[in-house]
Amino acid sequence: QLQPVESGGGKVKPGGSLRLSCAASGGTFDSYTIGWFRQAPGKEREGLACIGVNDDRTYYADSVKGRFTISRDNAQNTAYFEMNTLKPEDTGLYLCAVARFTKAETMCQLGMGFRGQGTQVTVAS
Repeated sequence: QLQPVESGGGKVKPGGSLRLSCAASGGTFDSYTIGWFRQAPGKEREGLACIGVNDDRTYYADSVKGRFTISRDNAQNTAYFEMNTLKPEDTGLYLCAVARFTKAETMCQLGMGFRGQGTQVTVAS
């Protein structure tokens, strides 16, 4: 089973940017769909962005479309989440998830996959 480990979180002011990383080991990285999810206090976990095994398909939630970008580097067994124009409502625990034989849209919409421990993102002035 591929094990994802997130990093790159922190505190940033509104309008700022962060880049999250998801380093994975223990499996064949390029055979897994990768997704980023957010768990905010008092809210349900939300699938923000997911990417297919060959970068051929990506899915973005409306809340982040146009601001956030998911990408992957199969040679480095790492996925990334570039977050721009951050808003206070983007605050939460960001989790990377991995899943096999799953389409990106399905993974994000149904919340599928094995998740890491997460990295905290706080957007506040």
